[in-house]
Amino acid sequence: MRKNYRISDLADYINWAYFYHAWSLPSQSEEGRHLHQEALNMLRRLQPYLKVKTVVEVLPAWSEGDDIVVQRTVPCECGQRHPYGNPIRIPMLRQQTPDKSGICLCLSDFVRPQSALRQDQIGIFATSTSIDVEQTFPNDDYNKMLLQTLADRLAEAGAERLHEEVRKTIWGYAPDESLTISELHQEKFQGIRPAVGYPCLPDISINFLLDKLVDFKSIGVALTEHGMMRPHASVSGLMLSLPQARYFSVGKIDEEQLNDYARRRNMPIEELKKYIQCC
Repeated sequence: MRKNYRISDLADYINWAYFYHAWSLPSQSEEGRHLHQEALNMLRRLQPYLKVKTVVEVLPAWSEGDDIVVQRTVPCECGQRHPYGNPIRIPMLRQQTPDKSGICLCLSDFVRPQSALRQDQIGIFATSTSIDVEQTFPNDDYNKMLLQTLADRLAEAGAERLHEEVRKTIWGYAPDESLTISELHQEKFQGIRPAVGYPCLPDISINFLLDKLVDFKSIGVALTEHGMMRPHASVSGLMLSLPQARYFSVGKIDEEQLNDYARRRNMPIEELKKYIQCC
């Protein structure tokens, strides 16, 4: 499913705290207030032509050990969706040091195994702004950075709004949810939305697997040979619905897990090290 948002659709969803963080400015300082006003002025100028493009698929999924297995589907004439092709296996990494509850977490822990009485699902998503920041303001570093930080926030705002619609209607596992924008930013909703590159999902090459499931190019996103998304102001990741799901940091990966992960990814260890941020 693809959906486009205009700036006016996303303005309330922008998390300005991360915008100020990118500029290393306090929000209530004189410089911070001035920057915010200039950002609003730029958003007004961008409104007529900038869109945030999004794509999401909610697909059958199950866990097998530390892997999440996702089944692609196609619609049929009866209105249902049927499986097609081989499932896509997405290996995950597990914490090496127990958290405060004494558990070493893995994202696959938050997806039911195939043997469960109830089949689970998972959301796969990507969002991106429809502007090439690198080609805009080529000789104006200030406005280029302003545009880049705004584009980053808009891509994240698109993910925030898309996730809300997934929970309430598209997937519909929380149809009665009623949260303020502040509560959304505090992640008080059910489930989590780990993006590729998060501490719990540190392997950038996972993007190559997600691309097979939602087709990044359908929203104008290409992947570099290192798995980075272009345009830069793009986000991809998973949507997990279990109430118990929570964020964590994988932390430092030891040699034993790296060998196991390389086997599950079917990739040489030295190549894999290029992609994993905590390796």
